[in-house]
Amino acid sequence: MPNFKTLLFVTPSETSTQWGLFILRVAMAFFMIPHGYNKFNDLMAGGGTDFPDPFGVGPQVSLGLTVFAEFFCSILLLLGLATRFALIPLIICVFVIAFKIHWSDPLGDKEHALLYLAGYLANFLGGPGKFSVDERLVGTGEKG
Repeated sequence: MPNFKTLLFVTPSETSTQWGLFILRVAMAFFMIPHGYNKFNDLMAGGGTDFPDPFGVGPQVSLGLTVFAEFFCSILLLLGLATRFALIPLIICVFVIAFKIHWSDPLGDKEHALLYLAGYLANFLGGPGKFSVDERLVGTGEKG
């Protein structure tokens, strides 16, 4: 049975690191997909005329870009397929939400976007991990 010191100071195993990457990747995607799906339905119904347009490209274009990131890129993230490429639009999307849309709002109003941003950055730095389609297609190139 490990003692308290071992619990606090032992370097995590490769297996636990891979499970951590998997859990983070799947959780981030799982919780974002419903946001994107609702916006996708709105876009398909011809809505979005009142959607925020932070860069002046038009509310429906802004909604379409948000749907692409929140829904389609989240599905890629869930699968671990083209993971780092899928994370780029997601990182940009939540960055814009936190620092453009909610810039002057209290922290509580931008908290979700900042939490997603932190998780996406961690996913980007950690990569897709062993339990991903990326790993099956490309592999790590390591022998063993």
